[in-house]
Amino acid sequence: MSKAFTYFMLVLGAVVFAYPFLWMIAGSLKPELEIGSLGLFLPNMTTQSYEAVLTKIPIGKAFVNSLIVSLATTTSVVLFGSIVGYALAKLKFVGNKALYMLILFTMMIPFQIVLIPQYILMVKLGWTDTYLALIAPTMMSAFSITLFRQFFMGIPSALIDAARIDGCSEKRILFSIVWPLSRPVIVTVAILTFMSSWNEVLWPLMVVRERSLMTMPQIVTLFTIGGEAESQLGSLLAAATLLSLPVIIAYSFFQKYFIESMASSGLKG
Repeated sequence: MSKAFTYFMLVLGAVVFAYPFLWMIAGSLKPELEIGSLGLFLPNMTTQSYEAVLTKIPIGKAFVNSLIVSLATTTSVVLFGSIVGYALAKLKFVGNKALYMLILFTMMIPFQIVLIPQYILMVKLGWTDTYLALIAPTMMSAFSITLFRQFFMGIPSALIDAARIDGCSEKRILFSIVWPLSRPVIVTVAILTFMSSWNEVLWPLMVVRERSLMTMPQIVTLFTIGGEAESQLGSLLAAATLLSLPVIIAYSFFQKYFIESMASSGLKG
């Protein structure tokens, strides 16, 4: 009975959490006059809302822009974060712990505090209305460094010492020995970084004005609050669905490694 009750509560919780997203998808496929109903059935399914979105805004180009920015950011964060995390976890040098404490301190600084200095820097460098303005400020992440360091601390030092005795350089140890053992944390950092970059709105609104360079969240935001949706709820739901699908698909494929890494690396001391 207790197991049945546990499964019942889990199913109930899943339904509660999933229902708003399912309603959004269902609403985007309903005629405008039927969206107000709370049901998920589609007796008169239509794609008019999606056709309106694809017609009114360059959602395809925005998708490509978001993909370029998110993949570039994710790649750089995984690469540089693993390098710094490995150095902090396995290399002994003066100021190791002080540097780690400094990195942790930067995580406590709200993004809004550095927003204006970063924008001024982008203007001075002449990077506004370019991909560089969207990618460069996010190429390093203190959170990813922390996750990598915590995971690498659990890798036996004897394994790394044996590789050094065999003549492996630190670069080869990291990419040939440590990386294959760190798939869960790599996938976790990649998913979190991709989600964060994909959903970013405020920074692109500040540094990008050209419509051809706008990211998907940015152009959906302007579509929503700029009047292009013409108060059509179906179009808003369709735009929101198109925006959320890539992240949901990515997470559904890699959720196993995400949960494994959060359990094995994120809770270690």
